Amino acid sequence: MSEPSAGRTAPNRRLGPLRQLWPFLKPHRLLLAGWLAFLALSSTATLVLPTTVRQMIDHGFRNSSAAAINASFLGLFGVALVLAFATAARYFCITLLGERTLAALRAKLYDHVIRLDVGFFERTRVGELISRLGTDTEVVQALVGSGISVALRSVVMLVGATAMMVWTSPRLAGLTALVIPAVVLPILVFGRRVQKLSRASQDRLADAAAIANETLNAAPAVKAYAREGIESGRYGDAIARALGTARRRIATRAVLTAVVITLFFGAITLVLWAGARDVLAGTLDAGVLAQFVVYAILSAGSLMGLSDVWGDVLRAAGAMERIGELFAEQPTIAAPPRPLALPRPVRGALRFEHVEFRYPTRQDAPALHDFDLAVRAGETVALVGPSGAGKSTVLALLLRFYDPQKGRITFDGVDLRALALPELRGAIALVPQEVAIFAGSAADNIRFGRQDATDEEVRAAARAAEAHEFIEALAGGYASELGERGVRLSGGQRQRIAIARAILRDAPLLLLDEATSALDAQSEAAIQQALGRLEKGRTTLVIAHRLATVQRADRIVVMDGGRIVAQGTHESLLAEGGLYAELARLQFAA
Repeated sequence: MSEPSAGRTAPNRRLGPLRQLWPFLKPHRLLLAGWLAFLALSSTATLVLPTTVRQMIDHGFRNSSAAAINASFLGLFGVALVLAFATAARYFCITLLGERTLAALRAKLYDHVIRLDVGFFERTRVGELISRLGTDTEVVQALVGSGISVALRSVVMLVGATAMMVWTSPRLAGLTALVIPAVVLPILVFGRRVQKLSRASQDRLADAAAIANETLNAAPAVKAYAREGIESGRYGDAIARALGTARRRIATRAVLTAVVITLFFGAITLVLWAGARDVLAGTLDAGVLAQFVVYAILSAGSLMGLSDVWGDVLRAAGAMERIGELFAEQPTIAAPPRPLALPRPVRGALRFEHVEFRYPTRQDAPALHDFDLAVRAGETVALVGPSGAGKSTVLALLLRFYDPQKGRITFDGVDLRALALPELRGAIALVPQEVAIFAGSAADNIRFGRQDATDEEVRAAARAAEAHEFIEALAGGYASELGERGVRLSGGQRQRIAIARAILRDAPLLLLDEATSALDAQSEAAIQQALGRLEKGRTTLVIAHRLATVQRADRIVVMDGGRIVAQGTHESLLAEGGLYAELARLQFAA
């Protein structure tokens, strides 16, 4: 590409991300049309004002006629009324358009992000996502809600006022035109730097938000290790970097503003000086000069508005570029165009056929290698082994958080990759080791397992999970707010909420990942009974480090290094010796 061509396309590249806003503006055509109509009306009324000033000077004051003065001032007031109405209506349309666009943009962005696969969240900080959902969308909303209006109004007024200046006095307009290139050039030169600094400023703010989100969510750990000062320093450094970038952006825009004001008002001064000499020489009427001056002021104000909003436009383009990067992310785990359905009724038979899997972030070693396992419908299988053996990976692949690089996994004979994700995951109930509790009521958190469950079904699930008593003991019972991330509950209580969710879901396949690890001995005994009842009539995969919790399993699969090294009952594995016997000896001897 030649250099001139590159220069011509640079503005398009800078403003290109803003094209992504059109799908969010398109549904609100009536507001757009109303805004444009009232913009045209208010601009016309503004451009008519200088002619009324000229009429007052040339006809009202000169003739000393009360009727002429009354008519001139009534005309001026009538134009002002039209201007007031049109401006208010324009403001209403564009501001409402901005709010609706922001709401649609945020909803669409969140809907897109929440559907991305687990791998995306492993490599992306939640704080940065929150920054893009919040700060970046607000920057875009400021552009749509006011910036675009100011920009277009300024363009219309600049063109209209310039045309009226030429019509009023071609000679004075020619003098004014001489300085326009000198005013536009700094805007183009500084604009690119402002956009880069705006993008950098948004990135630095996102870094600070990520640090705050990370440390505030881990407040107990921060306090336990007395790291308040250190973490405060980290956040302060991030804010300082954001402030430094913002300072450079503000300084650049300040210089741009100063240059534009100096050049343009220098031109107006020159024009006024030339016009005043013409009035003294009798070659120009005072009313014409007054009209020209008002148009020149309108033109100068419009150009100033453009130079000021240009920075906001570039900042919004930078924010929309960051938002566009999120929209460009596509899930690697997706349903096929024509998904198959699970056979009815769903039985829960599983088959791993020579599966090999490596995590995207850990390609150096396989998490599972030549993993081959068949689980009969209704069977309870326990996966045991040392940390890093690949047990949790088995559950992650069943939930199709990832796909294996080799081999395949079937559910009732259907390849997981042939199923729609809602159907697959709808047939699975999970009790994870790290329970997610949301800032809602106890009933809402249990109903997370099945949204349409009745209050009685929620209570029955809580009773079966041994959670009813502690929930009833809360101040508001089932309506009690559990706090963000369940801070008002103990670890064992959080796990019982998770078990209640699984009971409520009543899925044919149950996945238990250290489901009783946070329970005391008495609670664990009660939960084991509840889980025993829950496992009946469904396929269950259990992960547990404590071997005492898996002895009731129909079969125990021993894993090490991503492979199956032994399988059988508790007694047969003890008799066989090997890894399971060694793990049992270490645990039961303790």
